[in-house]
Amino acid sequence: MTTRRRAREVVLQMLFQLDFSFAKPADVVELYRSSFGEGSLPDDFAVGLFLAVAADRDAIDARIVAISDNWRLERMSGVDRNILRLAVHELLSSTDVPPRVAINEAVELAKRFGSTDSSAFVNGILDRIAHDEQRL
Repeated sequence: MTTRRRAREVVLQMLFQLDFSFAKPADVVELYRSSFGEGSLPDDFAVGLFLAVAADRDAIDARIVAISDNWRLERMSGVDRNILRLAVHELLSSTDVPPRVAINEAVELAKRFGSTDSSAFVNGILDRIAHDEQRL
């Protein structure tokens, strides 16, 4: 497994924790480090990505809601919702991650951590966002 893929898994776990707690993002990073720290993870890439997604969460959520027909964020599973947040951030804000890579990484996360339908759901939402943004 690539280092960035593993870092994205760590980011997903921290986003999930943030989503279901009242903790501040910096506190979530410290909680992860004290509970699950794995050698070099979370590394600078993972922490930076997590903090960027957390800081931009409202705008990311608005973009997801705008593109998701008949799906409110609260109806999405916590795993799917946070995978989408991570991937939408990478699609819209990252200059070093090609759109297809961001989508593929999100689909792989959905296959590993989501339900049987998660990968198709995540792929559909991200594909629509990428096309709307003319990134594909």
